[in-house]
Amino acid sequence: MQDHLHDLIAQALKSLVEDSVLQEDAIGTIQIERTRDPSHGDFASNVALAMAKKAGLNPRQLAEKIIAALPSDRVLERCEIAGPGFINLFLSKAASTSVIAKILESGDAFGTNMLGNNQRVQIEFVSANPTGPLHVGHGRGAAVGDSLCRLLQACGYAVDREFYYNDAGAQIDHLARSVQARCEGLDPNSPDWPEDGYRGEYIIDLAKAYQDKSIIEAEDRKVEASGDINDIDAIREFAVAYLRREQDLDLKAFGVAFDCYFLESSLYASGAVDAAVEQLNRNGFTYEEEGALWLNTEAFGDDKNRVMRKREGGYTYFVPDVAYHLNKWNRGYEVVINEQGADHHSTVTRVRAGLQALKAGIPEGWPEYVLHQMVLVMRNGEEVKLSKRAGSYVTLRDLVDEVGRDATRYFLVARAPSSQLTFDIDLALSQSNENPVYYIQYAHARICSMLNKLDKAPPRSVSNEALNALAEPQEEALIKELDKFPELVKQAGQQRAPHMIANFLKDLAAAFHTFYNAHKVLVEDPVTQEARVALCLATQQVLRKGLDILGVSAPESM
Repeated sequence: MQDHLHDLIAQALKSLVEDSVLQEDAIGTIQIERTRDPSHGDFASNVALAMAKKAGLNPRQLAEKIIAALPSDRVLERCEIAGPGFINLFLSKAASTSVIAKILESGDAFGTNMLGNNQRVQIEFVSANPTGPLHVGHGRGAAVGDSLCRLLQACGYAVDREFYYNDAGAQIDHLARSVQARCEGLDPNSPDWPEDGYRGEYIIDLAKAYQDKSIIEAEDRKVEASGDINDIDAIREFAVAYLRREQDLDLKAFGVAFDCYFLESSLYASGAVDAAVEQLNRNGFTYEEEGALWLNTEAFGDDKNRVMRKREGGYTYFVPDVAYHLNKWNRGYEVVINEQGADHHSTVTRVRAGLQALKAGIPEGWPEYVLHQMVLVMRNGEEVKLSKRAGSYVTLRDLVDEVGRDATRYFLVARAPSSQLTFDIDLALSQSNENPVYYIQYAHARICSMLNKLDKAPPRSVSNEALNALAEPQEEALIKELDKFPELVKQAGQQRAPHMIANFLKDLAAAFHTFYNAHKVLVEDPVTQEARVALCLATQQVLRKGLDILGVSAPESM
């Protein structure tokens, strides 16, 4: 509808140019927005205010001329000029209710668009170190990342999901030493326990599996434990495979899957890290100082230059990230989005600086980042800090086991990633209107229950006579919410913001419950019943589609 109204105003402006009322250079961007107050119309535009100065006219005078030049159209009932020159647009009854017929006709395609035009986009998310169970922060990354994938697919992108395993570096050595210590009968209270060792009970299970010579089948390899507690390399290989499998099982329980698993170790094995460093050297952006190798990141907007190779040897953590992203670029991904924790904020500038210094044709600002803040888990008004199994944090599996996948996914995606999130376990378990995921799912189940009472399956079409019968305020409010869905999906896709879908669904559910509590659907009058059944069917469809974007189920009974 916004696109249609935009076209009408564009035609009016073109007509004013042809009549010499306006000059071509006076025409600027046309903005159409929904109004918050129904008395101000369905939509409003500030086009007259924005263009009046160049047009040499008073804004209200220009608004009058634009309205007079609007082509005849059944969509608009009337237009009004408000304040200093806003144009308020009131839709006709037929235009308002036509969205119901469109939803029924379009089915699952309603709300989708071709914003991406089938462009390939790679979204990397979760990317947890294979050193322990996934924590609730990884869960937020999984919920946001997977919902973003689903959202961009609805916006016409060809999406690839990627998980990057940091299976190289000091943390993997700490893991191997921790498992070896458990194999030797040590515990974290022992004075010989490794410094920076992992203390969770999962290390006990891992050590036992290694000593039992267990076989682990990961995505890309099969690892059989030797049981030799003196072979630290064998312990390291087994431990990484064991925890990769555990994380995969956690993600499967969370309804998240990936198209590609990429190993950091492969960048070293293939020589990609050394090759990237050599290219930076050739391009003149590195220098030696105090025994360390530095990258001149200041040349690309960083606040100071960064160490690439430490004086004691070994690359700092952002160097393999540069090589990894060069690999992504070489795979043909012009759009790459990294969903990561806010603790990665400092790496954004460094990685982008390194990529620019490679002079590989990578555009500035590539890749994109969506960074999520911490999650605070509460129960009975108090913070939940520890998981016995993990030893130092709340695991994703803890939440899924306690409140279920749907509630966990919804709560973790319901706020903007840039906002810290409080996960209230008591609220997530409650069957009340205060629990948003229950409130939304109950709206869908309520519709299903009502439709089951019909003598036959409802038709996937509706007559104009029935649509004209929808005149109650609660019906009109629900129709307006349904009409927002396509533009909201597009806007959320542009802003990489799946939480907007979560908030919309809550508003849609509220509008439906208000309508359903005020009006009986299955009534004697056939026209009224047809109209309200069609309205319920359309609402059911949009609720189901919106929940699917979030990876949340749409139950038929509750």
